[in-house]
Amino acid sequence: QLKLIVENPEKPVASGLQIKAVVEYTPKCAEDLQDNLTLLIDDDIVHIPVLGLIPYCDLEIESEVNFGEMIANNKLVSKQIHITNHGTTSGVFRVLYDGVVLLNIKPARGVVKPKSVRKIRVDICTDIPGVIKEMMKVELESRGCAEVWVKGVVVEQVLKVLGVSCGKVLKCINFGPLYFGTSKTEKIHLYNESPESVDWVAILEDNAIGGELGTDLQGSTDAVLHDLSLKKKDVDVSTLILCVPNQGTLLPYEKSLITVCFSPEKFERELEVNDASLIQDYVLFLRFEAVGQRGVCLQDLSGGAPAATRRHSRHVDLALMGSGFPVILSFKPGRVINFEDCYLGEKTQVVCTMKNESKFLPVTFRFRKAAHFNISPERGTLKVKSEKEVMISFSPRQIGTFEMKQIIDIIGTGVEENNVDALKTKSFHQIHLTLLGVCKSKRTSVVFTINPGLTPLISNATGQFVVRGTGQLSDTAPVAILKSTQTQIHTHRRNRNCKDDALIAFPNDRAASLRPSEWNKKYRTIFTKTERYNYVDPDFAYTDFEQLLRKANTKRYLDFISHLRQCRLEKEAARQFYIYNNPVSIAIKPGEGLKSPHISISDFPKEKPEPKILPSDENSMLTSRKLAAIVSKSTNKGIWSWLSPEPSSMQEKEDCRLTLTHKQLHQIFIGPSTIDFGDVCVYSTTTKELHIINNLTVHIWIQIEIEVAELQETSPLSQVVPPLTKTHIPVVFETTAVGMFKSSFSYKINKQHIGHVLVIAHAMPIELQLSTKELILSPVPGCLAGTEFRRTVRVCNPRNHPVGFTWRPVTGDRKSAFTINPTRGFVEPYSDVECEVVWRPGFNTPETGQFLLCVRKGNSINLKCLAKVTIHV
Repeated sequence: QLKLIVENPEKPVASGLQIKAVVEYTPKCAEDLQDNLTLLIDDDIVHIPVLGLIPYCDLEIESEVNFGEMIANNKLVSKQIHITNHGTTSGVFRVLYDGVVLLNIKPARGVVKPKSVRKIRVDICTDIPGVIKEMMKVELESRGCAEVWVKGVVVEQVLKVLGVSCGKVLKCINFGPLYFGTSKTEKIHLYNESPESVDWVAILEDNAIGGELGTDLQGSTDAVLHDLSLKKKDVDVSTLILCVPNQGTLLPYEKSLITVCFSPEKFERELEVNDASLIQDYVLFLRFEAVGQRGVCLQDLSGGAPAATRRHSRHVDLALMGSGFPVILSFKPGRVINFEDCYLGEKTQVVCTMKNESKFLPVTFRFRKAAHFNISPERGTLKVKSEKEVMISFSPRQIGTFEMKQIIDIIGTGVEENNVDALKTKSFHQIHLTLLGVCKSKRTSVVFTINPGLTPLISNATGQFVVRGTGQLSDTAPVAILKSTQTQIHTHRRNRNCKDDALIAFPNDRAASLRPSEWNKKYRTIFTKTERYNYVDPDFAYTDFEQLLRKANTKRYLDFISHLRQCRLEKEAARQFYIYNNPVSIAIKPGEGLKSPHISISDFPKEKPEPKILPSDENSMLTSRKLAAIVSKSTNKGIWSWLSPEPSSMQEKEDCRLTLTHKQLHQIFIGPSTIDFGDVCVYSTTTKELHIINNLTVHIWIQIEIEVAELQETSPLSQVVPPLTKTHIPVVFETTAVGMFKSSFSYKINKQHIGHVLVIAHAMPIELQLSTKELILSPVPGCLAGTEFRRTVRVCNPRNHPVGFTWRPVTGDRKSAFTINPTRGFVEPYSDVECEVVWRPGFNTPETGQFLLCVRKGNSINLKCLAKVTIHV
């Protein structure tokens, strides 16, 4: 099989020359050859090995595929294994697996080219937590069967609440007693004990079983039952509990510091009760949920789902307890304190005893400043069930009767603008005291003197006697002014006919004449009415130009006010016009004899109040009642179908570009998260609805991405959902392969936020069933000889696809005496068809027969028929 072709040289080979030898290999069988080629060089002998190898394939595959830790979130996880061919010819492989964990192995068979690598994709579904350890066998050409282990762990997404100091799991936070209006904070850690990131949101469960909202649990049974009416009131409990932050993202095995703040609020009761008994206990539940895991209502919309798909709820509950107490302070001698009458410059004192009636909390107080009253001490703290004396002094600074409202501020810690990181000391409650006091004036003797001449500033009615030593004169110079036409005393002859409106100046206003005066006014003396000199100081008086500016500025404001009034009158007139300008009003005034009908409250139809939807800003928390109200408003509308596939208007385009927060995503319901078609027949078409509920006040854009062939008929794959609207997308499942089907498809919200939906189906083959496989035909009692024997058999279709069938008689050497009708037909889904078998008796007629039920694209069933003939002698 080896041949050497060479021409040996007869002479020595000179330097730089060469000779060539050719070795040919012609294999005649599938075996490797080995030989030697001997080369003689002068006195040296060189042996050259010659090998003849046949072509072969050398396939190698990895022995293990490790998926690692995965979250049970209904996703389809894929891994690749490699088959390497180190040989010189192509190799064939085939994968054998009969388990249920591995869903898809593609390709299951194939060819690996020489010096190349072939990838095999292995898919598993993370729907059920557990440990995956499966073995699949791979048949490799020239290597035999290799074992490949598939390993992995599917765990649930676990959120835990841990204490900051202890680091242990925290189930409850007891804030203890607090005054109404104060706040207390506690810090916790939210821990993501899973290998994947999770987006979370905090929800306050205000309607959970076991919750209490302002109930006095220490009171009597009747009082507790009466307080249950508080739960029916529309109380926003998000003002009581504050969680910062209330949304976020946790990386794998990451902790986040969260501050929970409790601020009890006093609820109004229908009946007046004593403040001393007004104690309100609170028990609320704070739930930390993974975003989008609100499939309970969606399961109800879709008609339910298997328990296996509902049992995994990625959330953790934290109970919050606390009590609210009122500030109860008692005062002796009371809240109205009367002081003895005193004179100006004196003071009286009253001792007031303050007592803290609370059994649980101390009180920090502070008296505000009040005129004419002094308090010592102005601030302090009263311990539980303790008293303190306060000295209140009345020091009047003027004569009169005083009734002052003394404000006492109660100091505590509170939250300002939802900033729970820094609680500030503030006044959260006020108590009022009424202080009554009278200041009298001292009696003094009045000495009168004779007025020497002109009437002074202060005089009696006659101007003859003046009281001295009483009162204080003002610093300003007096100016006595009256109209010149009102007096003619000592008027000069030339001035008696003065008709102008000049002002009269008294003789004691000389100091005032030096002041800046208005340049357009005239002054005359009080006696002779002679026009007085009016001095205008140029340093203080307005110039002519400034006077015009002042008038223009005044006119501008007057015109503006007049314009506003005119616009208001025009709007009111237009409103009145629209009220009365209608076909109902016939312009008849009520005073002309037309009487208005009497309308009672019972005449108005009772409208069902719409659920109140509270505004959801970024700082406020989501509550279960808010979510229920939003869902109720969205689901009460009609179902929208075949919406716009893409944003068209400017508002839709603007809304669909928004990046939604975790709380907004939590208010969008897309589900159910697992669509289970159950047992379906191959070649059939089955439809389930994927519900979409948009509880936001903006548009959202939903885009579905489907890659598997079994779901390609699903349509539409893109929809713009309006605000507060529900719709659905029909998911169509078709398959031609028998077996278990599990796959997931993804969707995007506003091209940013991704979600997944798992589709499960059990594809069953096409088959029909018979009511019996052996049919015995017997004659009816009393029938004549030669009468046909008749019996029916039912053909049942247990699947969801119509099936065609054909009856074929199985005959041997003899002709069958049995007939069946109908011989062919269709059976509708989940129904049956009756076929009649007839046996006609005759001479030498066989009493047995057989039919073959041939199902189109399905199974075949044998039906044995036996005629039971009874001979009576």
